[in-house]
Amino acid sequence: MAEEFLHRQFPSYTPAPGEDYMSEKQNAHFREMLTALRQEMSDDIERTVHTLQDETTSFADPNDRASQESDLSLELRSRDRERKLIKKINEALQRIEEGEYGYCDSCGVEIGLKRLEARPTATLCIDCKTLEEIRERQVAR
Repeated sequence: MAEEFLHRQFPSYTPAPGEDYMSEKQNAHFREMLTALRQEMSDDIERTVHTLQDETTSFADPNDRASQESDLSLELRSRDRERKLIKKINEALQRIEEGEYGYCDSCGVEIGLKRLEARPTATLCIDCKTLEEIRERQVAR
């Protein structure tokens, strides 16, 4: 859902010929993108809280009650994931302010505009992320 919102509201950034990587225009683009995404998710969380407060219906039928609890559980898991993503968004915004946004935490190379467009909270370049995922799979076995 968050990705759909981003791509619907923000067109891909096309750098000008000779434009430096993570120029002020690029930083402003990603700052605006991250801020809008954070606001959208915060609004969703707020709506969920209000819905939960308003919907205090207790169904007599056990099947209806189970269905309601299942829906609530799914909604709360989604909101928990969004809460964690908001934390990553705040960290990305902090990285922009510090001038570290767009560079890999592991090796220091440029993450790349296309990767950041797809996942604006990325902290690893594609090579380091691939290695991390391979290590995770090996440990899980």
